[in-house]
Amino acid sequence: MKNKLFIALALLAFIWIVFILDIVIPIDFTNFGIHPRKIKGLFGIAFSPFLHAGIRHILSNSLPLFFLTLALFFFYEKEAIVVWTLSAILGGILVWLFARPNTVHVGASGVIFSLVGFLIASGFFRRNIKAILISLLIGIVYGGILFGIGFFKRGISWEGHLFGFIAGVALAFIFGRKKKAT
Repeated sequence: MKNKLFIALALLAFIWIVFILDIVIPIDFTNFGIHPRKIKGLFGIAFSPFLHAGIRHILSNSLPLFFLTLALFFFYEKEAIVVWTLSAILGGILVWLFARPNTVHVGASGVIFSLVGFLIASGFFRRNIKAILISLLIGIVYGGILFGIGFFKRGISWEGHLFGFIAGVALAFIFGRKKKAT
């Protein structure tokens, strides 16, 4: 348990360190986000989950990211690192391919929505009681987050939310066909 807690805390600390550096260093880090269908935006696939556009943005992402990362590592330890990483990459690729042009996408919310999608859908694809109970728990606690997809809300990357969720469900399908919850 200590190791899992450390990973979730370290990830959260890293995001906050990047945020503080963005304030201190006279460069706008959000320029390193995902710019749909632009070559420079490809780097954003790797960087965007760690970049935030302001204090409200990072605060709204911090607790869900911490608890969902902790849940992922606690219940799906064997594939957690791969699922977390692929959540960021797959969701980021989908945003790069399909999001509105002339926008920049940053923030951990794409990964958050992917983790929600993975944790909820895993119960259905794994078809074992433990995974189903985890799905129900996550659905009850974080199911309301799906209303936060935020279609067409100004300043919100609803594409990041939507494609993150789709990536999480796809990962649950891929991993659920081969493995059971640990």
